[in-house]
Amino acid sequence: MHSQAEIGGLQQEFETRLMARREVLQEEIGEALRDVDQTTGGNYAEQLHNLNDKSLSDMLLDLRLADMHRDLEELHDLDGALSRLRDGKFGICTECGEPVPLQRLQAYPTAKRCRPCQELHERERDIRRKQGA
Repeated sequence: MHSQAEIGGLQQEFETRLMARREVLQEEIGEALRDVDQTTGGNYAEQLHNLNDKSLSDMLLDLRLADMHRDLEELHDLDGALSRLRDGKFGICTECGEPVPLQRLQAYPTAKRCRPCQELHERERDIRRKQGA
């Protein structure tokens, strides 16, 4: 395990990594929005329509929207991690209050749960999905 002092000593490193990834995502989201705008505006779809394949155009638009949704979720996770960093709660599991192992944070700096709590969260999420299906 780690102490909050260890996290504090690495705070700048984590903040730099999180902010760098945030900038990359913002650029990707901006590009995706421009692509979607062009696609829905007919420019991109028109090019593909010339290939006589409207379904391909729709599929590519759906894929781009899915990518953008994933990027927005990651951006939300990054903002949460930055907020926890500023509030002194970074590296503390949001479920049980125990420290998140430093090795986990270094591999996945947006982690908000320790591994046991994350595994429980995922099992419960999967059960809810199955019940909703």
